[in-house]
Amino acid sequence: MSLPAPSALPAWLRPFTSFLGWWPRVNRDTTRADLMAGLTGALVALPQGVAFATIAGMPPEYGLYAGMIPAIIAALFGSSWHLVSGPTTAASIVLFSVLSPHAEPGSAHYVSLALTLTFMVGLIQIVMGLAKLGTLVNFISHSVVTGFTAGAAILIATNQVKHFTGLAIPRGSSFADTWTHVFTRADEIELAIVATGLFTLLLGIAVKRWLPKLPYMIVAMLGGALFGNVLGMKLGIALPTVGALPASLPPLSAPNFDAGSVRAVASGVIAVTLLALTEAVSIARALAARSGQHVDGNQEFVGQGLSNLAGAFFSGYVATGSFNRSGVNYAAGAKTPLAAMLAGVFLLVLVLFVAPWAQYLPNTAMAGILFLVAWGLIDFDEIVHTLKSSRQESAIMAATFAATLFLTLEEAIIIGVLLSLAIYLSRTSKPGVRVRVPNPHSAKRKFMDAGHIAQCPQLRFVRIDGSLFFGATSHIREALAAQDQAAPGQKHVAVVAHGINFIDLAGAHYLAEEAERRRGLGGGLYFIRTKDTVQEQLAESGALKAIGGGNLFDSKTEAIAAITPRLDPEVCRSCRARIFRECQGQDVPQSELPDVMMQVSHA
Repeated sequence: MSLPAPSALPAWLRPFTSFLGWWPRVNRDTTRADLMAGLTGALVALPQGVAFATIAGMPPEYGLYAGMIPAIIAALFGSSWHLVSGPTTAASIVLFSVLSPHAEPGSAHYVSLALTLTFMVGLIQIVMGLAKLGTLVNFISHSVVTGFTAGAAILIATNQVKHFTGLAIPRGSSFADTWTHVFTRADEIELAIVATGLFTLLLGIAVKRWLPKLPYMIVAMLGGALFGNVLGMKLGIALPTVGALPASLPPLSAPNFDAGSVRAVASGVIAVTLLALTEAVSIARALAARSGQHVDGNQEFVGQGLSNLAGAFFSGYVATGSFNRSGVNYAAGAKTPLAAMLAGVFLLVLVLFVAPWAQYLPNTAMAGILFLVAWGLIDFDEIVHTLKSSRQESAIMAATFAATLFLTLEEAIIIGVLLSLAIYLSRTSKPGVRVRVPNPHSAKRKFMDAGHIAQCPQLRFVRIDGSLFFGATSHIREALAAQDQAAPGQKHVAVVAHGINFIDLAGAHYLAEEAERRRGLGGGLYFIRTKDTVQEQLAESGALKAIGGGNLFDSKTEAIAAITPRLDPEVCRSCRARIFRECQGQDVPQSELPDVMMQVSHA
């Protein structure tokens, strides 16, 4: 029996049945790829879950629980093919900063507050998704995504340097502090640890290049573990390992909604929500840009919200898109969201049966795997293309990249978005305002930019390309004033308006004022080929009444025929330009007849 298409369902039900859209893509080939990607992702999630829970001030097992049920729910109800949800560094740090003033980290009260916060975050995320606020992600430009992805990839590698080198780098060290520590204490690097990490890294590269049919990450992980343990035995040392993990399923839990708990977490709910959504959707868009997929921001909000609601009842804490796990998922060849769901299922199984064996997996081998992931996330071709194509887009990309390294992830994205908006507003606030005239050398006398071609001394044609909103009216006012100063006799202005897509209240008020001003000077303001939507906006604002409905024309020919009788006949009789056909029947001074005949003959 085939599943119904999402479009056939009631509108209110569609956000909760997004899996119907991608499930038909699942087949034998995609399932095989998703199985390997899911297993790889589950192996990576083991050490990360414990580390993130520690950062968040939660018991270690909660980091694993947050990567199980929430990951399955987010994949089932989200829109991204490759996004994997779970605990992250940024979300863990913010959680700790919100809850630590109210309870002792690791205590039962602290865990209870974390569950309450997680539930409230999930609820707000669902409301935002149903309210169609996912369009906010449209303000994250491609240059922001490219810079953010490259910066996050380097951060992934930087965070693994301590495991790759064996240096005792303090937890939470910044990008600059980490590398300063590496260079100032290079003599303390453990060669056996570096050798194991390098072996894992090179093995992964070799398998990926020469044995592409094999799951290179799993091969590299197992090979690195074997190499590290054999090397440790020969040298008589024990390499630091992930360590044995608790073998238990996530127990049922419930958030606490007493007044004290709600007050304690209320101050941080919005910050955590925005961080989690920004991180998840940005990662989804970054991977979608690589895979050619379209991400529905609204659906992703709903999926993330449902995953956090589930996490609150299955001993998880705030989950969002994980750059590490999502990057691994994509690099391992995942084809559908089934891979992320399988990663959650495999993590359940691994915790039960394999977790104790994690004590034999060296941290440096895991670091080598994540170095491979980080390298694969950097889109070098797109970076070079952006640098060659646009200075403004390059500036956005570079600023986002630098902010990702030296600020927080959410601050980096906000900076990139604000820069994108600033450049967009700068562009749109200066629409083209070009003077147009009939080409005297064209048989059909098509309009062209004026340049040095003769113009009518009384009537000016101006083409405006861009929306007339509050930010653009000043530019248009200044442009028309400069044209008036250059040709003060052109009191009649006809605006070629098919390039205007939108007029707001400020723009409409300006046009009404301009029409009144020109009438007072003995001229007029006219519009040619105005779009229906723009006419409606002029009518709704009251500007159309000031402009005059009879001053809107469907074509330049119609406009010229209607406007030329309104021109001053004395000026027309002494005019030598004669750029309109309607002018050729006017009386011409005998002294200027040769010039006029020459222009007419060219026409």
